[in-house]
Amino acid sequence: MEHRKLRGNGVDIHVAIQGPSDGPVVLLIHGFPTLWYSWRHQIPGLAALGYRAVAPDLRGYGDSDAPPEISSYTFLRLTCGNLISVLGSVAEDSGDPMIYKVFVVGHDWGALIAWYLCLFRPDKVKALVNLSVPFSLGGPIDPTVKPLDVLRKFYGDDFYMCRFQEVGEIEAEISEVGVERVVRRILTYRTPRPLILPKDKSFWGPKDETIPLPSWLTEEDVAYYVSKFEEKGYTGGVNYYRNFDRNNELLAPWVGCKIQVPTKFAIGEQDLVYHFPGAREYIHGPKFKEDVPLLEEPVVIEGAAHFVNQEKPQEILQLIVDFISKF
Repeated sequence: MEHRKLRGNGVDIHVAIQGPSDGPVVLLIHGFPTLWYSWRHQIPGLAALGYRAVAPDLRGYGDSDAPPEISSYTFLRLTCGNLISVLGSVAEDSGDPMIYKVFVVGHDWGALIAWYLCLFRPDKVKALVNLSVPFSLGGPIDPTVKPLDVLRKFYGDDFYMCRFQEVGEIEAEISEVGVERVVRRILTYRTPRPLILPKDKSFWGPKDETIPLPSWLTEEDVAYYVSKFEEKGYTGGVNYYRNFDRNNELLAPWVGCKIQVPTKFAIGEQDLVYHFPGAREYIHGPKFKEDVPLLEEPVVIEGAAHFVNQEKPQEILQLIVDFISKF
């Protein structure tokens, strides 16, 4: 596996790459709070089948740059500002400009970014596999509506997305709790309901209480995440959430637009997102297909929670390959 830095709109993006330079590119986009490393199982699997797997640390994460301005983390900057540039560099490697049209796979925030990459530049995407976050949870809505007001109304001020809004507050809490405990607690969270972070810090549990790891997550995995988040911090990743209202204003021209890319969607049956109010009805009802006309039947992964690509690595690899091999 090769690691390199690629320049995108004034920001250096760290990318893990494996597979033949002339192979079909599969862009793997991670979510919060993970890294390129969350695709550690799928990258070699795709490469072994002749695909060129490209997994960046998103802006603000891991070994990529983390601009200090909150406004640097909007959908437009993340997609057009970084990922399009990354794909351009990969195309130059291949010597074949046709490789600039790629397969895209996203999870969590990576899924949101992937939806918008397809919305803004469908000419660059052959097909999309998205995990955990359906289009409805990030799609553009009436620009006069403030998404954060809606979230507070539904879930209250302690809903994690709302808790992330005050600059420095959640960062201070993470510092007090400890990065390792935060990594362990979030990655092992399997409660099928929206994530609430009370200000009394009770979510993290007593500091002397051990958080056991599931079979899919090793101490080595935790150590890698901890090393990168201790070095970089969480501000970059949290800044994505601090742009909810700004994103909705910027996305006003795309209200009502559809995702015109062949798409496969999967979610864990115990994923907290699957249990958001209205999520299951949207995923299995007609509206999802209206928003994404080329959507295949969504898949619910039994026994999996939110971090489905890590929990069920081979199942997700097979789902990706089965779908993209059609194109």
